[in-house]
Amino acid sequence: MGSLGNQHVTNHGGIPVVDFAAWTDSSLHSEKEQIASELIHACQTVGFVYVVNHRIPHETLQEAFAWSKKLFDLKQEDKMLAPHPPGHAVHRGYSWPGLEKVSNNMGDEADPDLATKLRQVSDIKESYEIGSDDYSDQPNVWLPEHVLPGYREFMTNFYWHSWENAKMILRAMAIGLSLDDQDFFLPYHTGHENQLRLLHYPPVPAANIEEGSMTRMDAHSDWGTITMLFQDDCGGLQIGDPNKPGQFMDAQPLQDAIVLNVGDLLQRWSNDTLKSSLHRVTLPPRQDRFTGDEKLTRARYSIPYFVGPVGNSRIGTVPSCTDEKHPSKYEPITWDDYRLMRGSMQYESKEALAA
Repeated sequence: MGSLGNQHVTNHGGIPVVDFAAWTDSSLHSEKEQIASELIHACQTVGFVYVVNHRIPHETLQEAFAWSKKLFDLKQEDKMLAPHPPGHAVHRGYSWPGLEKVSNNMGDEADPDLATKLRQVSDIKESYEIGSDDYSDQPNVWLPEHVLPGYREFMTNFYWHSWENAKMILRAMAIGLSLDDQDFFLPYHTGHENQLRLLHYPPVPAANIEEGSMTRMDAHSDWGTITMLFQDDCGGLQIGDPNKPGQFMDAQPLQDAIVLNVGDLLQRWSNDTLKSSLHRVTLPPRQDRFTGDEKLTRARYSIPYFVGPVGNSRIGTVPSCTDEKHPSKYEPITWDDYRLMRGSMQYESKEALAA
């Protein structure tokens, strides 16, 4: 749960803070409406919000980060026992530094060489992708149990714990969008299509980031419905400044808070009522985050949980977000088609890898 207790906080470094302490099974509808209204306002104006007093305990988050560190501390040959499959269709297992290139390109650009050009500057990070073991379209790639005993069991439980929390947020969004059914979004989402990602940004010379020869993660937006992010205290996450187009502001670490953001699909789904904002990972904002003569960055760990709908779900427009004066801006699209279009820019094709 968030660490702010009953203290009423509405803003942290320019990003709204929404407190879910009053959201319980026995809450009055008016109490839920107040929380939902604050959540939607944040998603309309900034696209990012800190969620505190949620349903994932401090101890569970500490354990998740401890497991993440154990994973990335393994020898490279051990991590490569669970490699990310070739190409962009399946996102599971271990991605080594340089394999993935994050950008904000849609995947429908005319330049056939754009993906190769983007890779001329590498993302210096490694990650491990986890999903539901019952989702055959995206089969998990697990490490052998003897390499990291207990890792699979904990991460499986954490995946589903995170989904329970995400359902609470989706219900709040439905209420905030004035939908009659607070469960409006849930039939589109079973939990099996989500993605849990462990991320590690290893130390690199700060000068390499500053001069642009390396990146941690370029500016991009997320593809899906919502993303829930847990981050350590290192810093480096920045979001697009809603008041200064083209500029970014720090998403300062707030202990145990979820950094929640709207995904591109939900912006489309809401007829642009909600805002999917650009964000990136760059240098930590404080000087004590660097060490040694080379001014090495401190290692950074984060854990995003991406929420997406069933693959063949046909996503049109939320009923409360369109009327005669506000017609639908987008044609319906399935999540599978949208996801594959976006993913084509992120990982090299099997053919390119074999070349």
